[in-house]
Amino acid sequence: MVILVCYDVSIKIENGQRRLNRVAKICKDYGQRVQNSVFECSVTPAQYISLKAKLEDTINVDNDSLRFYNLGKNWQNKLEKIGRDGTYDPDKDSIIF
Repeated sequence: MVILVCYDVSIKIENGQRRLNRVAKICKDYGQRVQNSVFECSVTPAQYISLKAKLEDTINVDNDSLRFYNLGKNWQNKLEKIGRDGTYDPDKDSIIF
């Protein structure tokens, strides 16, 4: 399944920049950055659970936020792109970790 992970990490509070870097690194382990704080990830249900747990353990829930959009298997029908587009395809480009 393909999921979209979006995050907003406050860098104005203690360890904010460190949390932001850690969240980005975790997301990179599971997918491809498509915008500054947005990643497309092709994951199994078990990988999705693991990704969510790692991110939840990293953020400060009082100041940061995470959003997960499950685009499912037919994600191509749910995505419309305008403007610059990379060549990343979650179904064809695999991430190995």
